[in-house]
Parts: sequence; structure tokens; C-alpha cells
Amino acid sequence: MTRLDKIDLTSAIGRADYETRLAAAQQRFLELRLELGGHLAHEGQSEGRIGPGLLIVMEGSDAGGKGGAIKRMVEPLDPRHYSVYSYAAPDSRELRHHFLWRFWAKVPGKGGMCVFDRSWYGRVLVERIEGFASRTEWTRAYDEIVNFERGLVEEGVILVKFWMHVSPDEQLDRFNKRAEDPLRKWKLTEEDWRNRDKRDAYDEAAEEMFERTDHAAAPWDVIPADQKKWARIAVLETTIKRVEAGLDLWNERSG
Repeated sequence: MTRLDKIDLTSAIGRADYETRLAAAQQRFLELRLELGGHLAHEGQSEGRIGPGLLIVMEGSDAGGKGGAIKRMVEPLDPRHYSVYSYAAPDSRELRHHFLWRFWAKVPGKGGMCVFDRSWYGRVLVERIEGFASRTEWTRAYDEIVNFERGLVEEGVILVKFWMHVSPDEQLDRFNKRAEDPLRKWKLTEEDWRNRDKRDAYDEAAEEMFERTDHAAAPWDVIPADQKKWARIAVLETTIKRVEAGLDLWNERSG
């Protein structure tokens, strides 16, 4: 049985419980964000109080709910205290460089926070499936990615990686609802429909990605996302656990 097969996509939460847990998680995440930034380095404050950076990577099925989870995550934060970057296909200038090049400048420094909506994992997912990378390029990318991530963590970044997974039926329902909604249909593209036709190939690529890029410094957290409320709570509460563990390790090394 594969990792995706083991996901309980029936996971759900009631509205009252959702509201209670969401409020508690957002409050705790706000506290942790301030702690990471050393209360955001007030003027004259010693840099030694600044904590590690936080980078959250969001991957998953098309219409998997990444945007909604990100929105609830950053909702309690001051907008000056985080950045969200959405990655699509590399442009002509980016294609002239190593595939990791375009991500480097956006990685947060100590005390910073960024969320990547899609990431360098495109090399072993869409670029692999659609033939934008050669077999030699995408097969060597696994080791390149793991070494890159280990380097980030060793330099003081807490790296949290999510895969948000929805069933084919739920994905189709969300596609159809987007197509009918004038305020959301921009989120649905012909590429989304083409990717859906290749879903088995994408799931196979995701399984190999988990197997080869899940490592102690940055493990994968796979989220059942058929119910949006459950997925949003799972992402927030898991992020809190990862950040708390990262801060403990940071303080241990700094102490």
C-alpha cells in the first residue's frame, strides 16, 4: 500500500470544533511567529535574540486547498511579518540557471517567514510528467533537493513541507464549482484539466518524491484534504508542532 493509499480522506471536523481549534491554533502560531523574529528585532535589540527562519512549502493535488490553508495560517499575522510566493513555470531567464536558483533569493533569513505555494518539487512532478526535464535531470534532482534542504536547515531555517491530497471525486467537484463561479474560475486552467487526465502518473511521481526526499531535517506531512476545514486545522496544528520542535533544537544549539 502506498503512502497516498494510507490517507484517511474521510477525516472531518464539525463547525464548532473547527472554530475553537482554529482560534487556538492561530493564537499559538502568532506567538511562535513573534518568538521566531525575536519580537521582530526592535531597534537596538541584539541580533542574538532573533530565532531561526521559517519556510513552509505547500504542494499537493490541484484544487487541494493550499490557498485556503495558507490564508488561515497567515490571517492573524502582521502582513509585514511574512511573505507568500506562488511558483509556476520558470521564465526564459530562470531556465538559463540551475532549477534551484530562482528559489534561493526568497528563502527567509533568520527571524523571517515565507510560504511557497509550489516549489522546487516541480522538477520531480510536473517537469518530470510533462517532459520539461530530461530523465537525467529529474532523477538527479532528488539528491540535489535533499542536500539543498539539509543546507537550509543547518543554516537556521525551519523547513515544513506539506502535501495536500484530495480524492479524484472531490477534485472534480471543486473543478466544476470553480468553473461556475465568476470570482473563482480564474483559478481553473486548461492545464488543470490536462493534469487531472494524468493523475495516476502524478500520484506515482509523488510517491517516489516522498520516498526519496523525506528526511529527518525536513520530513513530509501528508494532509487528507477532502474536507477543507479538517485540512486547514491539520496544516496549522502540524506547523505549530514543527516550529516548536525547531525552536527547541535552535535553543539547544544556541545555548
